[in-house]
Amino acid sequence: MKLVPLGDRVVLKQLVAEETTKSGIVLPGQAQEKPQQAEVVAVGPGGIVDGKEVKMEVAVGDQVIYSKYAGTEVKLGQEEYIIVKQNDILAVVK
Repeated sequence: MKLVPLGDRVVLKQLVAEETTKSGIVLPGQAQEKPQQAEVVAVGPGGIVDGKEVKMEVAVGDQVIYSKYAGTEVKLGQEEYIIVKQNDILAVVK
């Protein structure tokens, strides 16, 4: 199965959370803060969304930073993804 986003939506795969701090302290699962950095897995076609022309500015493979409470979490098989609107993406990491 494959996720194909519609309109101005983007499918992200969240990067793995750090398990240890910089000082070497190991964090248990619930203490780990989910990173707001992810990799773009799929990009919608853009086009006319809510009466406005939307040009997609991210591409598959880009590493991005997205808003903390943005998107919808989806589990497909063993993988977890987040579907967000393009305007919830704050920056592309180069």
